[in-house]
Amino acid sequence: MTGLHYDISGIGSVGPDILTLLPEIAARAEDIEQARQLPADLAAKLARAGAFNLSKPAVLGGLELAPLDFMKIVATVSEADASTGWCVMIAVTSTLGAAYMAEPVAREIFGRDDVITGGVFAPMGRAEDKGDHYLLSGQWQWGSGSANCAWLGGGAMIFKDGELQKFDNGAPYHRMLFFPAAEVSFVDSWHVAGLKGTGSGDFSVERLKVPKERSVSFVGDTPRDTGALYKFPLFGLLALGVSSVALGNARAALAEIQDIAIHKKTPGGGRSMAQRATVQVDLARATAQLCGAFSYLENAISECWAEAQEGAEISAKGRANLRLACAHATEVSAEICKTAYTLGGGAAVYSNHSLQRRFRDAHVATQHIATAPAVFELAGRILLDQPVDMAML
Repeated sequence: MTGLHYDISGIGSVGPDILTLLPEIAARAEDIEQARQLPADLAAKLARAGAFNLSKPAVLGGLELAPLDFMKIVATVSEADASTGWCVMIAVTSTLGAAYMAEPVAREIFGRDDVITGGVFAPMGRAEDKGDHYLLSGQWQWGSGSANCAWLGGGAMIFKDGELQKFDNGAPYHRMLFFPAAEVSFVDSWHVAGLKGTGSGDFSVERLKVPKERSVSFVGDTPRDTGALYKFPLFGLLALGVSSVALGNARAALAEIQDIAIHKKTPGGGRSMAQRATVQVDLARATAQLCGAFSYLENAISECWAEAQEGAEISAKGRANLRLACAHATEVSAEICKTAYTLGGGAAVYSNHSLQRRFRDAHVATQHIATAPAVFELAGRILLDQPVDMAML
C-alpha cells in the first residue's frame, strides 16, 4: 500500500491487465450510472482481464487468490467506479459455488475463462424436491450485474411434498440453485439513490427444472475443493467484498477533495481551501479514519487466513472479528464520503458531480445485509460470550 493506494501490479497476470482498464472505467463512470448497468463491452473487457476469476478454483482455471489480494483488486477497481467494483465483487463471490460442486458440473457452469456469473444468496425462491431435480420458482432482488451473466444463482427454500424441509437444528433448509441466464425474466426495478450502475434489478423464474447437482448449500454442504480459500468464512468473504467496494470508493472521494482543497480558491478571499484550519482538521481526521479502517480489516483478514491455511475450523471470534471489521469499514467509508461531499460545497449537490455519486454509492453499500448495522450486534454477542447462530457468520 503506497499512501492510501494499493499496488496491484504484482498480483499475477490479472493485476496489470486490470490496471490498464482503470482509466476507461473512471472516464465512463457517469455513463455507467446513467445506463444503470455495467455496459456489456466493459464487462467483456473485465472478463478477458480475469477480473471475475479471482476466487474461482484453480482446478477450473481460476486464480483462487488469497482474500487480501481479492480485497486489493476490488478496492482498486472501486476507486475508478464503485458500481463497477460492485459488479466485480458479486461475480467473483458467485464463483465460490464451484468449490462445492462435482468438477464436471462446476466446469459446465464456471469453466470458461471469460464466463460471467452472478446471483443472490438470499433464499427468495421456492424449490420443490422432485427426486433428481428441483422445480424452482422465485423472484430475487439485488441481482447485480445479472444482465451480463451467462449463469445466475438464486437462493431457495426447499420443499418436499409441500412441506418445508429443515436443517438438523430446525432452521429452514435452503440451497442456492444455478441456472442459465437465458431462462430468466429480468425486471426493470433498479431505480435507486446510489450504486446505480450495478444493474441490480430483480430477476425471476417460474417452475424451472434445475438438476440437483447444480445446487449448493453454503450452510450445510462441505466444499469438495480442499483449498484454504474455501475454508475461509464464505459470508465473511462476501462482507469483505462489500467493504472493499466501500473503502475504494471512500479513498477516491478523499483523494478528490484533497485535490479540490489544494487548488480551489475561497470565494472573495483568494486563499485555497487547503489554507483553512477546519478543512485541514477534517481531511486529517478522515485520512486517519480511512487508514485505520483499512488496517483493522487487513489484520482481521490475516488472522482468519492464517487459520484457514492451517486447515482448521475458523474460530467464532475470528469470524466475528472479520465481520465486525467489514461493517466498521463500510460505516467509516460512508462517513468519509459525507465529509468529502460536505467540503465539496454547492458544486457537489449536482447529480453529475463525482463527489455526490461517491456519497450516494457509499450510503447504499451500508444497506447490504452483510455489513448492515445488525452485524455489530452479532459481533457483540460473540465478544460477550453469548450464544449465536454461527450458520451465517
